[in-house]
Amino acid sequence: MPIKIIDTITPEELIPAITRMFDLSARKIVDIDKSWRTEDGAPVFTVNGKYTTRGWTEWTQGFQFGSALLQFDATDDPEFLEIGRSKTLKHMAGHLTHMGVHDHGFNNVSTYGNLLRLINEDRFPFNNYEKELYTLALKVSGAVQAARWTNIKDGRGFIYSFNGPHSLFIDTIRSLRSLAIAHKLGHTLITEADKKINLLSRLIDHASTTAEFAVFYGEGRDVYDRRGRTAHESIFNINDGQYRCPATQQGYSPFGTWTRGLAWAICGFAEELEFIDTLDDSEFQHCPDKTTVTDFMLRAAEATADFYIDTACTDGIPIWDTGAPDIDKFGDFSQRPSDPFNDYEPFDSSAAAIAAQGLLRLGNFQTTAGRKKSGAAYRQAGLTVARTLFNEPYLSSNPEHQGLLLHSVYHRPRGWDFTHEDQNIPNNESSMWGDYHLRELALMILREAQNKQPMKFFSNAQ
Repeated sequence: MPIKIIDTITPEELIPAITRMFDLSARKIVDIDKSWRTEDGAPVFTVNGKYTTRGWTEWTQGFQFGSALLQFDATDDPEFLEIGRSKTLKHMAGHLTHMGVHDHGFNNVSTYGNLLRLINEDRFPFNNYEKELYTLALKVSGAVQAARWTNIKDGRGFIYSFNGPHSLFIDTIRSLRSLAIAHKLGHTLITEADKKINLLSRLIDHASTTAEFAVFYGEGRDVYDRRGRTAHESIFNINDGQYRCPATQQGYSPFGTWTRGLAWAICGFAEELEFIDTLDDSEFQHCPDKTTVTDFMLRAAEATADFYIDTACTDGIPIWDTGAPDIDKFGDFSQRPSDPFNDYEPFDSSAAAIAAQGLLRLGNFQTTAGRKKSGAAYRQAGLTVARTLFNEPYLSSNPEHQGLLLHSVYHRPRGWDFTHEDQNIPNNESSMWGDYHLRELALMILREAQNKQPMKFFSNAQ
């Protein structure tokens, strides 16, 4: 049994829960801002309710300061604009030229991107130099991200992960935002011999490679080929550019599906569809035509969204990996609501927050394209998941807990997630990306309920 989709939920109905969530969120943002020592690095996840760091790659700093900007967006409280604005200017410059990560869309679009979007919406006083600074930052970020490139045999390629040039991560589909914004702002990447690289072309190549090799379509690619399943990592031979095999870093097995990676795919493809839809046909002179691009992105978005709906619990929360080793001990866990306090395997609320936004965006895209039935189904699935997340046991109402979204999972295989003494599995803790995406999901729904401008990552590129 898939998610038990509630057809009657409306964005307006969720306003009280969203308002309460942002009320709880305010204190937590201030608490983290006052207690966090920047010399410790970026906060990543909580241990006993307090944010800690974990050196691997610096991919969560933007979520910390970006959360304050989302809080301002939702409440107009200038305290949070000041936190997000001042801390971005003070601490985020290094992330613009960080050559070692595939995470520019996380760090820089969440900070500089939100600030430029708010300026373009005339939400706070600014001068032109400030606007130009954010614009330049986003151009630089998009070009740096696009330069992290591996060519494959057929002439396409991909933005490679921090594992090295052989490695394509599913996560990076959402970092394509950085290339999209830079392209929209009129920027190009210039490489050796002054060769100019079109950023839209590079975005489309990466998305196409991801859609082909990291998403499964039930067409017999291997004996585990189930439509909508995703591979966390896709491995290529960089000597000849050929694809070799699926792999995983944070999932259990290359032949299961790590559900946060699945969620990145749903959200990433859906919002890139929204972006591609705004472009004029003339912009595709260096790329496959607009229809071809839309078709492969829509195919990937629908497959991954359908798989999520079919494999999550009835309340919309997924287990951390669909192939987790003790999953059989649940019986048929998809026949009932999630239980983050079970004895066998953790659920991942952060995957749900990311996927819910993707489901809403895909539903909106389908509805706009005239496919109202499927559009409504995806939208209601997203709203169903959102309603679960905006309430206990997933919303953290404890003012002493710095996290906002409970029962998030970071790196289960490495044992990085905290397990309380009276529990057998990690639970009751939060992550920076989970908290950020819960706020982003809530703001997206709130804006719709209040008939405000839709929240889209590329609305800052004007």
